[in-house]
Amino acid sequence: MILASSSPRRRELLKLLGVDYVAIRPDVDEAPRPGESSLETQHRVTLEKARTPQAGHDEIVIAADTTVLLDGEMLNKPAGEAEAWAMLRKLRGRTHEVQSCIVIKRGEHELMEIVSSLVTMRNYSDQEIADYIATGDPFDKAGSYAVQHPKFQPVQDIQGCPLNVVGLPLCRLRAHLPDLPDTSPVCMAYWGRPCLEALTKDGTSNTKTSDF
Repeated sequence: MILASSSPRRRELLKLLGVDYVAIRPDVDEAPRPGESSLETQHRVTLEKARTPQAGHDEIVIAADTTVLLDGEMLNKPAGEAEAWAMLRKLRGRTHEVQSCIVIKRGEHELMEIVSSLVTMRNYSDQEIADYIATGDPFDKAGSYAVQHPKFQPVQDIQGCPLNVVGLPLCRLRAHLPDLPDTSPVCMAYWGRPCLEALTKDGTSNTKTSDF
């Protein structure tokens, strides 16, 4: 398995899941093209990431890109401290959408899925924002925050897959790649409860025959 991503969070999630993989840093131009919407850019870039590696026919390539959407506006990684302040104030006490585009590729077969979670932020203070920005953590995060930050802990509630908010919805990967280990322990480690998206009504793992 190849992870076509430079994100340390995605690498950590696969490591915690207990799978063997090789991580590469894809060389992809993520700048929007003329006439391309923000979400169209996200989908194209994810596909290009998945197509970057020179993988063998039997190797599975996983690529992902995650974005934060508030009132239709895409909140990307902040360019600096002022932008991080602006984003965190916009998000404070409100519900927004976190959308991940994931692509699973094996040989010529490509599968794309869009995974969405609704995230409600708590009413943190300006001082908490200042303290969090001072850690430097927001500057490589879409929306300027990490749901798993141990001190800031900006999120009040998540509807949908919590690991999607971290950057890689493992339950959806397992739905397409059912030989992967149970994802519930990883959800518990990050969110303190199993992902309801990964369970059926009878409480068993929601997997299906492999698409590959």
